[in-house]
Amino acid sequence: MCDFTQYAGPSTEWLEVEKKLLALTFDITQEPLILKHAVNDGREQVASKAMETLASKVHMLNHTIPTRDGSTIEARSYRPASKKISEKLPVYLFFHGGGFLFGTLASEDATCAQIAANIGIVVVNVNYRHTPEHTFPIAWLDSQDAFEWLHSHIEEIGGDREKVVVGGISAGGQLSASLVLEQNLGKALTKCPPVAGQVLMIPCVAHIDTFGESQAKQLKNPSHSSYVENKDAPILPEKTVRFFMSLLKTEIPDLKDTKLNPGNATPGDVKGMPPTVFGIAGLDPLRDEALLYAKTLAESGVPTNITLFKGVPHGFRRFGSALSACRTWDECVEKGILWALSNPKATGKFEVKVK
Repeated sequence: MCDFTQYAGPSTEWLEVEKKLLALTFDITQEPLILKHAVNDGREQVASKAMETLASKVHMLNHTIPTRDGSTIEARSYRPASKKISEKLPVYLFFHGGGFLFGTLASEDATCAQIAANIGIVVVNVNYRHTPEHTFPIAWLDSQDAFEWLHSHIEEIGGDREKVVVGGISAGGQLSASLVLEQNLGKALTKCPPVAGQVLMIPCVAHIDTFGESQAKQLKNPSHSSYVENKDAPILPEKTVRFFMSLLKTEIPDLKDTKLNPGNATPGDVKGMPPTVFGIAGLDPLRDEALLYAKTLAESGVPTNITLFKGVPHGFRRFGSALSACRTWDECVEKGILWALSNPKATGKFEVKVK
């Protein structure tokens, strides 16, 4: 049985940041579309400011991806300006976070450009469709359509089809985890090369209404799970998780649902999966489900690289230089992508690096 309570509690740095916050979470009493536009505007402003120094370091192209339902979604690629156009580069297919409600192409420009410039790869930023207009499972299907599109247009962006890493943050981490699991099980993307690696940052991998019936049973004391410890955590308390999930309009899923519950995959399900990077926040309701999924992968022979950011909440990266953990986040992602591409060997051990 597992006990992750040693990862609980806020850091001194976080408590100083928290004092300056006007609100500890989103105002979920607002009409969702109004809230979405306000949050997206704020995210885009922050990204635009950062792009003042990053834009010259990358070549950016916009793309339109057809979807299986006859619609389209937008994507943007970022290729390091330091690389020759003729050089085939690894690709990071990126899905942003935001509870399936927030996020635009522009809001992720700085994140994607920084990764591309710092480690010399192509990053493809996918603007999958969001709630409340688009409900489950549209975002999941969009992510798969984007993966197929990428492989059929790999030469257009100068990518190496054998070196495609998939990853994302929060909701984007759930899309990534599902995509990789379903390909591994032969349920989707069977005509594409296998994913070379996945990067799951503060991911949701278990539906909130089934966590207690499944993953929580692996805990020594389920009454001390991260959903209990962090019920009122800043940024993503339980009430905000439930708000996001309500907009998806899912029914309570089967425990083995590979879209909403990838974290319940069995050792047999995950055998043969690509190297996987986890970045997990200690002050996050989603902490334990990510740790338990990481444990399943590690002990099933999947190469894993697990970092636990102690003392900080879900989505802490937005606070930049105010938290030293933000530098560790960037290192986790950038070094993690390169690690996944390095053909790492599995240890069979569940090892967590606490930062």
